[in-house]
Amino acid sequence: MPEFASALTLHMARHGDTAWALHRAILRPGEIFDHKTIKSWMNGAREPRTAESREMLQRIEHRYCLPSGYFAEKLGHRSRATAGAPLPDVTRSEQRRLAWHLPHDFRRRPAAEQAEILDWVQNVIVSGNTEYRRYQAAASRQRFALRFPPHMHGQSGKALRRSVLDAPPRLVREMGALLEFKTAPLTALGYQRSGVWGPETASQKVEHLSLLFGALAAPPDGEVRGLGVPRSDLSLGLLVFPAVWDWYLRWRYKRRGFYTAWELDMLMVAMSLVRKDSGWLRQTPAVVDGLVEIPNLVSRDDIKNARNDWAGACERMFEYARATSREIKKIARVHRDPFEPILPVLEAESPLREYRRITEEVLRLMPDERHYPKAAAEAVRSFLMIRFGLHLGVRQKNLRQLLLCPRGSIPRSERALIDLKRGELRWNSKEGGWEVYIPAVAFKNADSSFFAGKPFRLILPDLGDLYRYLDAYVERHRGRLLNGAPDPGTLFVKSASSRTRDPAYDQTTFYEAWRLIIQRYGV
Repeated sequence: MPEFASALTLHMARHGDTAWALHRAILRPGEIFDHKTIKSWMNGAREPRTAESREMLQRIEHRYCLPSGYFAEKLGHRSRATAGAPLPDVTRSEQRRLAWHLPHDFRRRPAAEQAEILDWVQNVIVSGNTEYRRYQAAASRQRFALRFPPHMHGQSGKALRRSVLDAPPRLVREMGALLEFKTAPLTALGYQRSGVWGPETASQKVEHLSLLFGALAAPPDGEVRGLGVPRSDLSLGLLVFPAVWDWYLRWRYKRRGFYTAWELDMLMVAMSLVRKDSGWLRQTPAVVDGLVEIPNLVSRDDIKNARNDWAGACERMFEYARATSREIKKIARVHRDPFEPILPVLEAESPLREYRRITEEVLRLMPDERHYPKAAAEAVRSFLMIRFGLHLGVRQKNLRQLLLCPRGSIPRSERALIDLKRGELRWNSKEGGWEVYIPAVAFKNADSSFFAGKPFRLILPDLGDLYRYLDAYVERHRGRLLNGAPDPGTLFVKSASSRTRDPAYDQTTFYEAWRLIIQRYGV
């Protein structure tokens, strides 16, 4: 019998109460509450979940002279949000997120206090409704980026989801040539390059350039207020003209109201494309062929001069990008979403100790696996995500791409992990512990002297029942989360359903999962 049902039955027996007697004792005139609900609590068929049921539970505690929260601490799924009557002007999906953060007596509080609580939870915890967030939410609904073939976006489909127009064939061919130049293992014969793009970097650059060309192509009288350049006239060759970049930078400023490091990064891309000796545009003068005049932006004389002196045109663009980046750097805002609820952690004397309290809260509210197997699996995953983040201190990419080698299986070779550019969690029989092994090439700063060409290797310490929950996750919980979906081989997987195509986390979904853990257990 569940712990809550056993405790309730015990105290009812001590006081000689039947379900009928207890029902009459706690019910007030004019209230409607079925006595069968108490019977279902006694036999373990149901547990209090609604605000009304929680109120009745508090009355039972008062009747039996028990401390407040005595029964609530014995519920099988303590982290479950309190259900109740719909909130006015709040969608059902938003209510589910709000419910975690509303007190059980929310509906008994004064209207002004309810409004204050709702406003803070909605703006700070659930939506992070800062001024920039509101701009970002509105801008994300304006789909204008050009759509390139899926293989050019790597693992990130973000640019595809926010696009409505296909890139023209010439621009697709040029983008393919650029990606081949920047991602190939060896530099093509006759070319020089400095640096190589990994799959995620390449995907990011494609997305950023698709936004630039999408802005150029967007109609000037629409909500995006673009330049209205015909798509057939778009080419990477346009990126050699400072006027194009000047228009785009000013266009972004008008939309957002300030500059950030994003614009600096775009100018760095421009500089790399036209850099002497190693720039792709610098070494590909043929892109100027077929360029046509763009009124008030690129004239026929500009195109003619570029064709006659391509190196000079690239050098002028390089100097423009360098000078403009210096100007923007002085006025750019360092804008990050601090997620206000986590600021007390970051500002504490020991942030790691404060973060550790979040894992303790996950364990305190751990659902009963016998009655809530999926909820328990999700809670164990939350616990391990935070604990692994604390122990490893690696980037989000390395954590979400960490592969799993269960006990008794043969670990992947170092060569295989280098080819995959991923790490692996494996059982080290010699050390008698779980080992995280990540080759240096899997890290963004692989050339750092910290690695010196050697892999990152750590035997996880068995502290705070880490191994007990890790073993349970590998043996039972992870399979429940997959729910028959194809196994991506990663340690952390999403809660799969019949509609889930890929249970592996990507950059966006992993961030959302991490943020949800903080919202649910850390606030």
